[in-house]
Amino acid sequence: MPECDHCSAHVSEQFARVFADETGRIHACPSCSANAGIAEVARERAPEA
Repeated sequence: MPECDHCSAHVSEQFARVFADETGRIHACPSCSANAGIAEVARERAPEA
């Protein structure tokens, strides 16, 4: 089961498909971020490419 790289909470496969970055990392989830801002927080936490 996939997990958030920020807080280690488990997330669903569907959540991972939508919010994981191109390398498969999940930088934010409902456990560590507001639901409305998960995509924005994930972009902020992702390392610069």
